[in-house]
This record gives sequence, C-alpha cells and structure tokens, in this order.
Amino acid sequence: MIKTKYIGLFLAILGLSSCNSPDDVVPHVDEETLPELTSGTANFENYVSLGASLTAGYSDFGLFIAGQENSFPSMLASQFEKLGGGDFTQPLVDDNTGGILVGGTPVRGYRLTFNSEIPGPEPLNDFLAGLGVPVPPITTEAGINIGSDFNNFGIPGAKSFHLIAAGYAGANPYYARIASAPTATVIDDAIAQNPTFFTLSDIGAADVLGYALSGGDGTDPITDIATFNSSLEILIDKLTANGAQGVIANVPDILGVSHFTTVTHNPVPLDAQTAAYLNSMNAYGAYNAGIVQAYAYLVANTPLTQEMADEEIAQRTITFSEAPDNALVIVDKNLRDLTVLNPALINIRQATAEDLVLLTASSEIPNGVGVSTPMGDHLVLTPEEQNNIHDAAMAYNTSIESLANSNNLALADLKSIFEEASTTGIKFDDYFLNTDLVFGGLVSLDGIHLTARGYALMANTFLSAIDETYGSNFVASGNLMKAGDYPTAYSPTLE
Repeated sequence: MIKTKYIGLFLAILGLSSCNSPDDVVPHVDEETLPELTSGTANFENYVSLGASLTAGYSDFGLFIAGQENSFPSMLASQFEKLGGGDFTQPLVDDNTGGILVGGTPVRGYRLTFNSEIPGPEPLNDFLAGLGVPVPPITTEAGINIGSDFNNFGIPGAKSFHLIAAGYAGANPYYARIASAPTATVIDDAIAQNPTFFTLSDIGAADVLGYALSGGDGTDPITDIATFNSSLEILIDKLTANGAQGVIANVPDILGVSHFTTVTHNPVPLDAQTAAYLNSMNAYGAYNAGIVQAYAYLVANTPLTQEMADEEIAQRTITFSEAPDNALVIVDKNLRDLTVLNPALINIRQATAEDLVLLTASSEIPNGVGVSTPMGDHLVLTPEEQNNIHDAAMAYNTSIESLANSNNLALADLKSIFEEASTTGIKFDDYFLNTDLVFGGLVSLDGIHLTARGYALMANTFLSAIDETYGSNFVASGNLMKAGDYPTAYSPTLE
C-alpha cells in the first residue's frame, strides 16, 4: 500500500474555549423592563420529554452526567418551574466518561475531548493516557435497571418506530436501564408518568441519521414514510389521549453539520513521484485503460452512444497530480456496472465538491484510503444518497406539521435554526454560532450532536413555539436560556 503525505484535514486546529472566538461576539445591548412571565393556556405541572439522542443530552459522542444536566428538556423544565412545573427527573448515568457497559463490556466507549496540545478531537481515555493522567473507568451498566419513574425519555439511537416497539429494551442499552419491563415500550413508559405537557423531538432526524452515518451503504436504511407516519400518529395519539399539551420539533438538515462538511473531497497532497506512480499501469492507469476498452465494447454492441460513453469515461477516469488538493477515490454504487465485462472494473471515481465525506474518514485517509485504495461507500455520501435523505426529511416534515396542526400542538422549527447556523451563522445573545467543528459553538466534537450552548438555543426555539401556540410569554418576558451560561466544551477532567 502506498503511504501518502497527509496534512490533517481538519485536525490542525489550535485552541478551544468555552465561548466562541472574540471576533464572533456581538456588542451587548442593555435590556429594557420586561413584562411578568405568564403561562397562557399551557399547563406545565408535569412535563415529560420523549425522543432520541438530542432529547437525552447526548454530546461529544457520549452520554454523560454533565451533558444530561445540560439537556434541552432540563433547561425547559427550569423555565416551566417558574409557572408551576414540578420536579423534572432524568435517568442520569453513573459517570462523565460517556461510555456504557453491557455485562461489563463497553458497547459505547469514552466521549471525545479536545486540547490545543493534541491534534484534534480524540477519545477521553486516549487523551488522558497521553498526559499520564489516570483514566476513570466506565461504570454505567445497562444491565442494572434503575426504574422508569423519570421525566426524560430521550433514548439515544431510537428511531420513530423504536419508541412504540415492545421489547426495544433488548436492543438498546440506554432504554434497558429504565424500561419498566422487558416487553415495555418507550411511549407507554413515558405516558405512565401522566404528563400535562410534553416535547417530542428527534422524530425523523433519527430515522435518517443512521443511513447518513453509514454513508448510505444499505446497512442502516431510512425509515419508509408509511412506517414513520403510522409511528408518529401512535405517539401523538398516546401523548394527547389524556389532554396533554405539547411541542413537536421538525427535522433539520442533518447534512449541514460538521460531521458531513469538515472533510473536503480533495484533501490529498502528493509529490510528483507519488502522483506518477498512481497514474501508471501499476496502479490506476490499468483501470483507466480497462474503462476505455469496456465502453468501446458497449458503444459497439449496445444502444449506448459515444457521447454518453465519453461522459462516463471522463467521470470514472482516475488522475492524480503534483498538488496539495487531489480528490479522493470513492466507491459509487450508482455508476454503470462494468464488472460483467471485467471484474476489475469496480464502481469507483474521484470525488467532487458535490460529495460529502464523513468525519470518520479523517482517520482512514492518512493510511491511504481514498488514494492507494478506494474509499468505501460507508465513508461518503454521493448526491443520490444525499437526495434520499433530503426527500425523506421533507416527507417527514410534511407529516409532522400536519399532525401538529390537527392536534393543536406547537411546532418547534429546528429546520430553520440549523439552516441559518450552517449558512450564515446564527446570533445567540452575545455570540454567533455556526456548525463548524470545534469552534462553531453549536455542534459538539462528534460533529452531529449539540454543545450545551447549542442545546440552550434549541430550548429557546421550543419556548418560542410554546409562546406562539399557547399564549405564554417566555420570549417577551426574557425567560430564556442565556448563551453565556452554557459552555461549548466540557473539561476532560470532569468528576
């Protein structure tokens, strides 16, 4: 395998603090006298949250105590308490490692952390070991059931249909800890708390996230719209059966977060000698020659025109040069299958700016993946795969909005918040947040889930939606989360 020089994609990042860059600070404006907080028609007496990882407070590729305490439902409950809301209890894990055990074996490892002395986010255990600091053990055991008397039923990894599936505890360690019985459902355990008010979030986002994180390789398919719709209807029917009010969030564009935007399609620097070898008949030169030969056969023996053949040959030809920005070689299952003519002519091409390379590819590229060997389908999203995600999210959002309206529920517009953050950046009190990795302030070190400050912005989006539907005045009265009260990074030495 050829080892290429690889100058870090995103990992040469210097410094991190609990706030954004000083250049992103917005001048402070004194607040005027605000009206007294009122609840409108909303009843916050017993608030229950239902959803997946965002609801749980998942951050930095892990669930840990500090992250849970900064979950957006916990933030909402702190505001609801001012209007008669009761205690809000969460199924806190046992430590701040981010990991969880099943039978003593980790099924989720340590959370990610970052320090300017280390080239990029890395697992907490590796970071601490590198500093010669004792590594705390993972102590949360999924096999120890702690009961189901909680208000937060955010289950990391849960899709819409998982929340109504009997026996889901057997498939998800986070739910196994709190399931009322082995055959219980998340939704039934949630409504057993008799909520007067609820939030339903991650519905739809979780249903496309697994597909996106697997590069659309088919191992984790998108939930079909019929299954999604029926699951959503059951969830809302059960949540509102006893008159509970609530908020449901729509589906943001998950492809705008840093897990899918940090690694460029062309991050490979090559010298002249390496580029020449890759172009030779000992490497991709033989593949290129085989492609030309295969298309000549197709033009002569099938209805394929020479013009179409030339376009496909150009798309599939692999060429490297002495340059700092060579494109990666990727597998693309949407290409014409030529293996029936020659088994060596696998479906590969060089990536373009239209492709999204996953953050997980960053550790593979220095080893030659995408250069001397093609990058697998699981590490990149082609335009066709991106369209599958966008189409599903659009269909989900149509259903979510329709059911929110027909059930008189508030609709939290996370889609607009994420869109603004990923394009122009979004103002939050004295800061501008965007979706950049490490320094953007919104997205945590895993490039997918939110920072505590990001969850605070999410909580405010819910409060704004509650005001609009139920006549409360959280926004007008200034009873919102303050950006400066929440960090964008957690210390690696959390106790």
